Amino acid sequence: MRVGCAAYSYRDYLKPGKMTLEDFLDKAVEMKLDGVELTSYYFPSTEDAYLYDVKRKAYRRGLDISGTAVGNIFCVPKEDERAEQIALVKTWVDCAVKLGAPCVRVFAGRVPEGSTEQDAFGWTVEALKECVAYAAPKGILIAMENHGGLTATSDGTLALFRAVDSDWLGSNLDLGNYAGDSYAEIEKTAPYAITCHAKTEVPGPEGKVEADLARMVDILDKAGYKGYLSIEYEAEEDAMTAVPKFAAQLRSLVDRKR
Repeated sequence: MRVGCAAYSYRDYLKPGKMTLEDFLDKAVEMKLDGVELTSYYFPSTEDAYLYDVKRKAYRRGLDISGTAVGNIFCVPKEDERAEQIALVKTWVDCAVKLGAPCVRVFAGRVPEGSTEQDAFGWTVEALKECVAYAAPKGILIAMENHGGLTATSDGTLALFRAVDSDWLGSNLDLGNYAGDSYAEIEKTAPYAITCHAKTEVPGPEGKVEADLARMVDILDKAGYKGYLSIEYEAEEDAMTAVPKFAAQLRSLVDRKR
């Protein structure tokens, strides 16, 4: 396993322009990370020149670009609006090719009011199949995150994987998004993981509780996972102080498995 960080962890700095993606790359180097997940929200441009410049800067810093991420929703009743969401994913598949990233993180979505879960499931399967058909010939994996809605449980997540049935679709396993018995849910999804989001907290009966990171790393290791643990920090402490500490903790746990 390798340790990385999602740009989303520094959203409070990237969104208002207090930090650039280049600054984020420098921060990753400071933390001795292996790679970075570059969330689409923080790209000021998707022009080739800019994407290639980011790729060059990451390479010169010794960083993998472990993936990109979009904020799509496939659970959309109107076909034309759903087509826009699919087009967004396709755009970032092309961006991933140019950045040298192996995968694009996507969401499924929640059942919209007035629709059934069966409707939403069908829309999502159809959209995922179209995205996978577009991405696979370009060598890009689609990584669907467990992110509430249809993917609130491991059973719901795995049902989508089985319905799409493609080696080019896998899990962006978010270790902090499953409620209930988080660790049992993680264990069921781990064999499908192609990338992971590492969190400092998991949902508890009365709110967030500290994550048992050692247990999570053990589960992933037993499942044969060899990919990235990309920090997606969402807790209260400022990311500038919290993320480096979290990165060091993850590195220590991962190094024990080598």
